[in-house]
Amino acid sequence: MNSRLRKRLITVAFTQLSIFTLSFIFYHEISLLSYINISFYITASFLLTSLLLYTIHSGFYDVISRSFSHAFTRGQNKRKFDEIQGLSELVTIDQKPPLFYGLVNGLLMVLALFAYYFLLT
Repeated sequence: MNSRLRKRLITVAFTQLSIFTLSFIFYHEISLLSYINISFYITASFLLTSLLLYTIHSGFYDVISRSFSHAFTRGQNKRKFDEIQGLSELVTIDQKPPLFYGLVNGLLMVLALFAYYFLLT
């Protein structure tokens, strides 16, 4: 098995284990509804992190970060606006892994939602 695939499967298993653990901690039971509730928060955090990284890498925040850096430097350390690196050049985290984990956990949550709907109605 490929090492990257193994790493992804281990991470998905860890997130599922953390969902069950958090479900037991907050709801004092492991039920389908508590699994759906907790997995929604974890899925949303992965997807929102991925979207934030995507907007950072697109250069949306570059002018703002350059402006703050330019405004807060003084004296001898003052650089020209064009010499200051943008935020997209400084943040090198890849947005694809959180997107993948968010989509996989979201798919498992949707499957649990269908099971909840068809089993309990």
